[in-house]
Amino acid sequence: MKLKAIEDVDVSGKVVLVRCDFNVPINEEGEISDISRIERHAPTITTLANKGAKVALLSHFGRPAGKVDEDLSIAFISERLTEVFKAPEIVIIPDCIGDIAKQVLTDMTDGQIALLENVRFYEGEENNDSDFSKSLADIADIYVNDAFSVCHRKHASVHGITKYLPSYAGLALKFEIEMLENVLKNSEPPMMAIIGGSKVSTKLRLLENLVEKMKFLAIGGGMANTFLAAQGKNIGSSFYEKNMIGEAKSILEKAKSINCDIILPIDAVVADKLEFGVESFTVDLKDIIKKNMILDVGEKTVELISNAIINSKTLLWNGPLGVFEIPPFDQATSSCALTTAMMTRAGGLVSVAGGGDTVAALNNAGASGGFSYVSVAGGAFLEWLEGKTLPGIVVLTD
Repeated sequence: MKLKAIEDVDVSGKVVLVRCDFNVPINEEGEISDISRIERHAPTITTLANKGAKVALLSHFGRPAGKVDEDLSIAFISERLTEVFKAPEIVIIPDCIGDIAKQVLTDMTDGQIALLENVRFYEGEENNDSDFSKSLADIADIYVNDAFSVCHRKHASVHGITKYLPSYAGLALKFEIEMLENVLKNSEPPMMAIIGGSKVSTKLRLLENLVEKMKFLAIGGGMANTFLAAQGKNIGSSFYEKNMIGEAKSILEKAKSINCDIILPIDAVVADKLEFGVESFTVDLKDIIKKNMILDVGEKTVELISNAIINSKTLLWNGPLGVFEIPPFDQATSSCALTTAMMTRAGGLVSVAGGGDTVAALNNAGASGGFSYVSVAGGAFLEWLEGKTLPGIVVLTD
């Protein structure tokens, strides 16, 4: 895939509209709890500013449903932008379209950075409305998409605007695509995937796609229960999707026919209910009783997964192996994550992880810094791995 990149474009004195993802997590005190999404954009923003562009930052925040909601104004992040981008100040513009916004951007000095208001305050954004797309384009000379996390959305600021402005990929977006292509298209075998999460139904296409590419496919989380039930294994009172048993059997049969080794739990950490401080213990599957809930994979399963990691050259990870938010059901995820980080640092493994829960789980383990790349994208990351064409990427290709 050949992306039109911004590196060699003359941006001096021009207004460059950069689609970012500043949809940052907020804690109970209303403060930003993680600035990873902001930091990802620093190379693109600072490069454009240093080349003399007038940089206009555009993002969504929350779900205002096409209406102005002061509680979802994005202006509050300007202070953190100043810190991360090392800018003397960030110009705050209380709109993202219109004559005033255009005039303020035009009057800025070369190298200045402005933050536009939440693009989802307008219905035209999520509707990919052509008039709204034109209005966005009217305030700038060049468009840059630096947010892979929104590229699966056919929205005005991602897709429609590219019809009206010269459009390019930012450095963060370009790097993310390169890393994902390295895993799925240019990777060194043997390849492994670790897929967790609660439901097979939400990741069925992903599993179907990966089973054809991977030597090892470890399945954890609630979705593993559906596969175990498909094998007739005992899962006690654990959650599973009865209506997905057939699909799980099909994936198992397909894996067997093409020599993909699917790793499912052979033991589990169980409890009679899910809450902090609950008594838990590790048992083989045959020893699970009716009231037990599987909340993490056990030590024997961790050993199987870890051995596969050690014997792989490329690893893709999406989803935790257990209910990592509540200790001790985070131990399997943390153990396998640390093994992955160790192998990656030693140079024996290329590791890529992504998805909201995945990033949180790896951060919880203190292992994310050891991975080759950790994507902060959720839906876009999954759709890419499923083999889908992303509308926000297609419009940036030659």
